[in-house]
Amino acid sequence: MQNAIIYLDPGSPMNLQNQIRQKLVDGILNGAFAPGMKLPSSRSLAAQLDVARNTVVAAYQQLIADGYLVSRQRSGIFVNEEMLQTRVGYSGSSAPAGRAGSVARSIAPSGGGTKFDLHQLPNWRQHAYPFIDGRFDPTLFPLNEWREANRLAMSVADVNDWSTGSGDADDPMLIEQIRTKILTRRGIQARPDEILITMGTQNSLYLISQLLADKSVTVAMEDPGNSTMRDLFARRGAKLLHQPVDESGLVVNEMLEAADIAYATPSHQIPTAVAMPIERRRALMSSASRNDYLIIEDDYECETNYMDHPLPALRSMDVEGRVVYVASFSNVLSPGVRLAFIVASAEFIRRARELRRKVLNHPPLYNQRAMAFFLSLGHYDALMLRLGRILRERRIALRDALNFMRGIPMEISPEVGGTTYWVRTPNDFDVGNLVIEAQRHGILIEPVEHYYADASKTENCFRMGVTSLSQDKIRPGVERLTKLIRNLVKGQVEQLETSSGRWLRGDHLRQAISGATVLVPEVYGAPCTIEHHPDGTMTGVIGFANEDRDSGRWRVEGDRFFRKWTRWNYGEEKGYFLVIEGDKLKYFNADKQIVDSGFIRLGEGTEASLAL
Repeated sequence: MQNAIIYLDPGSPMNLQNQIRQKLVDGILNGAFAPGMKLPSSRSLAAQLDVARNTVVAAYQQLIADGYLVSRQRSGIFVNEEMLQTRVGYSGSSAPAGRAGSVARSIAPSGGGTKFDLHQLPNWRQHAYPFIDGRFDPTLFPLNEWREANRLAMSVADVNDWSTGSGDADDPMLIEQIRTKILTRRGIQARPDEILITMGTQNSLYLISQLLADKSVTVAMEDPGNSTMRDLFARRGAKLLHQPVDESGLVVNEMLEAADIAYATPSHQIPTAVAMPIERRRALMSSASRNDYLIIEDDYECETNYMDHPLPALRSMDVEGRVVYVASFSNVLSPGVRLAFIVASAEFIRRARELRRKVLNHPPLYNQRAMAFFLSLGHYDALMLRLGRILRERRIALRDALNFMRGIPMEISPEVGGTTYWVRTPNDFDVGNLVIEAQRHGILIEPVEHYYADASKTENCFRMGVTSLSQDKIRPGVERLTKLIRNLVKGQVEQLETSSGRWLRGDHLRQAISGATVLVPEVYGAPCTIEHHPDGTMTGVIGFANEDRDSGRWRVEGDRFFRKWTRWNYGEEKGYFLVIEGDKLKYFNADKQIVDSGFIRLGEGTEASLAL
């Protein structure tokens, strides 16, 4: 120990005394400080760590009281030899290297090499631009409000309440808060015996799959869809129907006639993020009634829907008891709190409770009571309001960055809220290579093969989320990604020198643009119409009802066309080389790679002048 050094972290939330205790305990339990080993004096260790001697003395005294250390009069402080004797596998000597080696060799390698695996990213924070869903920026966590809820849950009366909870019952206070604060927003009415608390959405889906699926059951699954749920049903031996997904979510057709169960994510489809409109919801409910099957409604991201008029949950439309509803509290709370809930018939909840008892009895009642206070004090509603604003701003920032920085033609899912975009690319673009190269450049984007039942039918897409990085990182991250894309597609995309059509230059460029109207689709599908006025001004409208308007100026310098909007494209001037082919206008960047295209209607008389 004389040569061993304990490093203290000046940025740690723990005080120096607790840090010293923690380091010593770790060293004792992992064998770095052997049983019977003498530790340095408090004076010596204090000098080594540059802390007050009293700090070390207090840490030593606490470890002696806990049995980790022993003090021997006039000899010093020693590691207690008895501390490790109660630990399984302790023999007082190091294990033979041969034994450890044989155990290591018996563990099959994970394989995959550089293959991207979203669930094997414990170090995702080390990447500069983590555009991944399901990981959260810690600044979003409502720290003070959660502390208050926990403090109230630790009152004497509440401790007596939840610490003596009977059997497998959930906290009645939380059940009541869910009934009155959460479900009413989704249009759902439920009795207390129709609600079960679970350890997160995955626990809910596991219980449901165990209760409903076996080899005799046919389950219709969204494709692409939730791979975890698909695997759970497959493990039960259920026959799977891979039901297609379109711009309205799960397709309702005659294939569902063979189903016993249909699994759907109507609020934000996993993984495309499209929302199921009311007409499709009614069609699904009608199909379930007509063909006598159950619906599992996974209300994924239901709290991050930014539409003015949120759509009702399928459960709220259910008059026959066919819908088993699954939801979670905010995903910002979920990673640590791990609480979700199931709403279904009383009989189903009874059976689910019995199964839960065999697995984990019930989620910690202390956590349940803290969540109940968090809801009752209005903190949850305030959190949802704040998250809705922040995540919507981030998602729009991502949309605008993708629209402005395109290196290849792309399309994204429509504007229905949520925290992700499903990014479609040309069929000949190598998305798999992009994912790997992006990770090497500090950018995390998600591949989508695992969402498909048949990987060979995967759309050429990747997925980007906004929960795990702040808004100020979105544009720089997309710029870096765009630069990477442009490097990867060199020689594969249309180049200015080899482009078909007419390269507009000088006076011909100015004549073509003056008075021209250009229609360019945005990445999210909305039309953008730009009018280039002869006086060098321009006006633009975006949307099917002209929802967004802006104005700006255009100019020609040499053979390049420049434009600058007041708000759009960050109000920055950008220059392009332009090629016209029939009624199609192509935009090429400074590297002479095509980056966008649209349709042009020339001003009156311009066509004749260009022909001269």
